[in-house]
Amino acid sequence: MKHYPVIGIVGPQASGKTVVASKLSDLGASRVRMGDIAWEKVKERGLEVTEENVARIANELREEEGMGAMAKYSIPYIKNEMKNNSAVVVDGIRGISEVKKFKEEFGKDFVLISIEALEETRYERIKKREREDDIKNFEAFQRKDNREKEWGLEEAMESADYTITNEDSLEKLKEKTSKIFEEIMKKYEN
Repeated sequence: MKHYPVIGIVGPQASGKTVVASKLSDLGASRVRMGDIAWEKVKERGLEVTEENVARIANELREEEGMGAMAKYSIPYIKNEMKNNSAVVVDGIRGISEVKKFKEEFGKDFVLISIEALEETRYERIKKREREDDIKNFEAFQRKDNREKEWGLEEAMESADYTITNEDSLEKLKEKTSKIFEEIMKKYEN
């Protein structure tokens, strides 16, 4: 049976993870957004989807079930998407424990792409995008960055198979993503 890669996307808030995941999806990959799973858990508890609630519930799950909890909850969704006979992109990896959980589950078929951007660039992007779970000010932005660092974000980024620096245009980011996807998929031809 032919198999396909599971492509993880890791990076800090507003680095460009969603754009990269969308581009990979446009190129034919199925998509699982880890944030959607966190949102589901928030809604299951009858709470409003806010940055604070999403962070609190994700933290509670990590405290109760370990730092790889969100990855664990994502795996059934990923396996379901794999039935579509395509690569699967996992958007929103936040720490090294999640990376380890995915490597444990998918072995050499798990490929990690790290997206990097400067703090100033990322904060400016957040101010413009107005997503319902986004932070509201620079202090909250820094708190979220620090919380994600505590989850092992930097270590996860350092373990990546590919790194994209996202300081240019959206078009440049999409070009870089296309090249990496092409390179990954070449290994799965035959």
